[in-house]
Amino acid sequence: MRPSGITTHWDEREREYRGPELRPHFVLATFGVKGSALAAFEGPCRVDTEHLVDWEDRLASDRIEARRMIHFLGEFFGVTLAEGVWIQRLFMSIVGDRLARRLATAGRWSVRREGDDLFVAARGGSEERKLSVSIVTASPVSLLLHAGINIDPAGAPVPAVGLAELGVEAPAFARECLEAFAEEWRGVEWACVKVRPVG
Repeated sequence: MRPSGITTHWDEREREYRGPELRPHFVLATFGVKGSALAAFEGPCRVDTEHLVDWEDRLASDRIEARRMIHFLGEFFGVTLAEGVWIQRLFMSIVGDRLARRLATAGRWSVRREGDDLFVAARGGSEERKLSVSIVTASPVSLLLHAGINIDPAGAPVPAVGLAELGVEAPAFARECLEAFAEEWRGVEWACVKVRPVG
């Protein structure tokens, strides 16, 4: 039987993300949040090659670094890896949509999602810069997600942009994305139980 429900949690304490945090029950042990959950916090990011989960990135000797990010860490129980990738892409779509709404009034920036990555470009400009990193993987007991949204991308190994440059206040944006994700999750659960069977 697949568990239902999702809990979200915003933590005010700053924490560094280095990669080993992507492990079973980190959200429970660190934040006291039980069951399937998505938690978020701010902090620096430095994931060296040996801690990367993505084999494509490991083989290329890549790394992840930023002076400051919003880190979203999710753990979902009773979910397959394929379902986890759909959850990841849904979440990144939510983040991109919420950011695009915030930036629409200024009209200076455009946001584009490609797979599980978000890119931002100045209106009328051709140079896109990377806003996010994201990965999902399976553990023996759960599906794990990390998504990092740059606040200050200093140190990033690729052209990158952050929320500070875009004029977006990070904690409020993080809480907005958490609530939007929870609302979407609840909507999916309702869609699964409200239909009349056919056949």
